[in-house]
Amino acid sequence: MENVSSKVNVTKGKKKMSTRLMVSLSMLAAISIVLVAAIHFPLIPAAPFLEYDPADIPILIGTFAYGPVAGLLLAIVVSVIQGVTVSAGSGIIGIVMHIFATGACAVVAGSIYKRSKTRKNALIALVAGALVQTVAMVIMNLIFTPLFMNVPLEVVISMMVPIIIPFNLLKAGINCAMTFLLYKSISHLLKGN
Repeated sequence: MENVSSKVNVTKGKKKMSTRLMVSLSMLAAISIVLVAAIHFPLIPAAPFLEYDPADIPILIGTFAYGPVAGLLLAIVVSVIQGVTVSAGSGIIGIVMHIFATGACAVVAGSIYKRSKTRKNALIALVAGALVQTVAMVIMNLIFTPLFMNVPLEVVISMMVPIIIPFNLLKAGINCAMTFLLYKSISHLLKGN
C-alpha cells in the first residue's frame, strides 16, 4: 500500500511541476509580447527600420531557468505570436528570422549555462549566445532582406558592416546584459524556491 501511495505522490509532483513549467513559460511568452509592443525604437539613426526591443530577455530568462529546449520553444511561440500581432508588417520573413536568431542564441546560451550554473558561466553563455545570434542575423539578412526590401543582394552586403552587424551586436548585447543582471533575482519566482 505504501508503494502505491509513493507512486501517486511522484505523479502529483510531476504534474505540479509540469503545470508550473507551463504557467511559467506562458507568463514569460506574454511578458515578451508586451515588451515588444511597448518598447521598440531605432538604435542606429541611419537605419530606423531596425528597431531594438527587449522581447528576448524573458526568453533568455526562461532558457536559463528551464534549459535550451524550453528557450527554443519560447522563441518559436513568441516569434509566431509577435509575427501575427505586434510585428505583423514583417510577416513570415520576420517570424523565420526571429525564430532562427533568438532560437540560436537560446540553444547556445542555454546549453553552455546548463553545464555549470555559475555567474561566470552565465556570462560566457550570454556572450556566446549574443555572438551566435549576430552571426545568425547576418545569414538571415543575406537570405531574406533582399526579398523583404526588394533590393539587390549587393545593397544588403553594403549595409552589413556599417548597419546590420553593429545593430545586431547591440541588440543581442543589451538583451543578454539585462538577462545577466535580472536572472538570479527572478529565477526563484519561476521555480518556486
